[in-house]
Amino acid sequence: MAILRGRKAPSPHDEQVADPRIWGRHYTGPHPWVLGLVVALILLALTYLAFAKEVPWADEGYTVKATFENAATLRETAPVRIAGVNVGEVTEVEQQGEAAEVTFTVNEEGRPLHADAEVRIRPRLFLEGNFFLDLRPGSPSAPELEDGGEIPVTRTSTAVQLDEVLTALQTPYRRGLQRALQGYGTALNYQPTAADDLTQDPDVAGETAAQSLSDALRYGGRAGRGTAIVSEALLGRNQHDLSGLIRSSGETFAKLESSESALGDLITNFNVTVGALAAESQNLSASIAELAPTLDTTEVSLRHLSDALPPLRTLAVEARPGIQELPDTIDAFGPWLDQTELLLRDRELGDIARWLKQAGPGLGKTAAGSKRLFPQLNRLGRCSTENLVPAADTVITADGFGTGQTNFEELFFGVTQLVGAGQPFDGNGPYFRLQTGGGPVLVQNDNPGGGFRRNFNFANTIEAPTGVQPALPSGFPPFRMDVKCHTNALPNFNGPPAAAGPPDLTPSP
Repeated sequence: MAILRGRKAPSPHDEQVADPRIWGRHYTGPHPWVLGLVVALILLALTYLAFAKEVPWADEGYTVKATFENAATLRETAPVRIAGVNVGEVTEVEQQGEAAEVTFTVNEEGRPLHADAEVRIRPRLFLEGNFFLDLRPGSPSAPELEDGGEIPVTRTSTAVQLDEVLTALQTPYRRGLQRALQGYGTALNYQPTAADDLTQDPDVAGETAAQSLSDALRYGGRAGRGTAIVSEALLGRNQHDLSGLIRSSGETFAKLESSESALGDLITNFNVTVGALAAESQNLSASIAELAPTLDTTEVSLRHLSDALPPLRTLAVEARPGIQELPDTIDAFGPWLDQTELLLRDRELGDIARWLKQAGPGLGKTAAGSKRLFPQLNRLGRCSTENLVPAADTVITADGFGTGQTNFEELFFGVTQLVGAGQPFDGNGPYFRLQTGGGPVLVQNDNPGGGFRRNFNFANTIEAPTGVQPALPSGFPPFRMDVKCHTNALPNFNGPPAAAGPPDLTPSP
């Protein structure tokens, strides 16, 4: 047994607690190589993310494939731009025979892409180096390109590199290009002779080809504008319009080919027509000379027509909803037309038409008679408004009769008093009572009827009569059919005829 010097032998009660931070002293954590492996994996992932800048298992998002004739030096991670703005990057470049298929992504800022989208390979700036994809989304009217869709080679193009240009211009080609440019310059600067000008137009006589070309360019602006308008019109307004025109032209030429004899006759007649025009070339030239003022006038008219087209187009747009509703309107008119057809049968309007035919002569006579009736009605109306109504509105102010009331009111007052005078107070029924009480004065008057011993009429009154107001006229006023009523003067109810006259009843002796 070994003997320890200078140190007391440890006892079980003096044993210290082991430090867990020191390996081998009761450490229960993961092994150090596990920690090292974890740290190595983390560093490896960070390094990959630093260079790849993407998570390998993440979805690439919206991708598109495009086929190019030559992908040039296009590499993966090359940017995809729309109007100079990065919207994605190239993810794969795969060779397909002589062509190359490029797969690239497009983020939400660059969407949507349409079926007629185009893409080009363009060089980046000198400091950037390499190439990028210049993407054009296409027209909004075209359908959207689905995820994983393809852009065909017909809508792609590649950048031309400097080495391709230099390779194309080898020594023989450069010499040929030099000779072609020299010949073109000689042709432009050649001074024509008098013999050359014999067959030329007088406007270009004595001019070089360059001078004539300059004159042509001077007038070519308007011609080019018209040509551009015609070319744009040939494209049509909708997709496949031009292809439809070409297809229809092919069918037309096929029909012409099937009638070769008729086409030969057409060409022969056309030759005769051209010959006739050539025989009248001088007159035709004069007509063409007069065409310029006509075209100027026509241009003004066409300009006004062009100004009138926008309102007409607006009218067409506004009328489109009504035209769209026209089929429903026609359908709604169907039942009405059916009922109208039933109404026009002989049993309906046919009988009415026959009755109207029978009544027509009588209606015609009635209309002819109305020509005599209406003037009479007019005279009656004027008589009422100019004579009868003013007379009825006259207030009687004569002595003894002045009540302050109008004439027609006095008439109704008299009717009311007559009704009151005819009311009895017993069961004998109504009868008119006039001075039923009699009086002490016996009066007499001539009996208009006369008779045997009946020359006078007698009655008793309360007082002796003093006069009659208004005085009774000596006779009836004249009645003339040849004088219109409205031409007569208004009667004077407060004039001399309204004065008091002698009594027509005299006291009996």
